[in-house]
This record gives sequence, C-alpha cells and structure tokens, in this order.
Amino acid sequence: MTKQELRRHIRALKHQHLTEGQPSCEVPLFDRLSDCRVVMLYSALPDEVPTQSLIDGLVAQGKTVLLPRVVSDTDMELRHYTGPHDLQTGAFGILEPTGQLFTDYATIDVAIIPGMAFDAAGHRLGRGKGYYDRFLSRIPHAYKIGLCFSWQMVDSVPSNQHDVVMDAVVSL
Repeated sequence: MTKQELRRHIRALKHQHLTEGQPSCEVPLFDRLSDCRVVMLYSALPDEVPTQSLIDGLVAQGKTVLLPRVVSDTDMELRHYTGPHDLQTGAFGILEPTGQLFTDYATIDVAIIPGMAFDAAGHRLGRGKGYYDRFLSRIPHAYKIGLCFSWQMVDSVPSNQHDVVMDAVVSL
C-alpha cells in the first residue's frame, strides 16, 4: 500500500471511529517521562489522541513543556507552554503556543509525536507535509514516542530515508 492509499484508509477508519466526537481517554504518564526535564508534545487535532491533560500534568510537575507552532509551508518552531493562556488557534485550526520561543534543541529529552498510522517497528505516517520529519531530524538524541489510537496501528507503514522512526509507539 502506498502512503497515499494508507492515508485514505486511515481517514476512513477515523470517520468510522470518531463520528461521535473525540473520545475521552487518559494518556498514561509514560515511564520515560519520570526522569526527563524537557518534553515536546503536540496540541491535538480533533482526530488525534487528546494530550491536554498530559500536557497540564507535566507542567504541574515542573517539566519544561514545548509545543510546535507552524511558521511556514515547510517549518515549525517550538514554544514554551506554561498554561492554557499560552494557546491560540493557528495554522490548520490547531491550538498553538504563544509562549517564549525555544531553540535549545539539545536539551529535549522526549518528543511525543502524533501520526495518521504507525507500525510496530516505529515507522510513522504523517499527514503528508513533512513538518515533523523535518523537525525531528534536528533532535536525533531525543527519545521519540509515537502516540495513536489502537486502530491506527498497521502491519507496515511505507517509509523513505527521510522519514524519522519512533523509538516507541504507544496506542490507546
């Protein structure tokens, strides 16, 4: 199956699974997060695993939380998140951070990443614009966790050499 075919397949599954709205689910506090200090997460779209309670929980623990902000057709940047007052609707209708710009990429311990589909080997299918693959190539040292619903796990995700592989995938 090509990437485009897999995206169509996952969109059909999303429509089937999410017609009643975004499910309420608690994202577990990953063991990997207990010792880290700087975490990159994402502000969820309606068809992604909700992360707001995890984000706020990490802030409450004193972790530095970073959220991406789309800044061009090809790039995103990271901004500090300290609370809901740091969010505004941005590109693609995503709640994006307005906090202080973050550029000390070497200090990022863990990155929790959304995707349309993942496989057991850690391959990730994104939405097709390459934002995360381009950005994740800047933080090769960070432990990368793909986060998805169980129905987003597939046998195999087609990948290219520029696709960044996750170190772990957690499906709920």
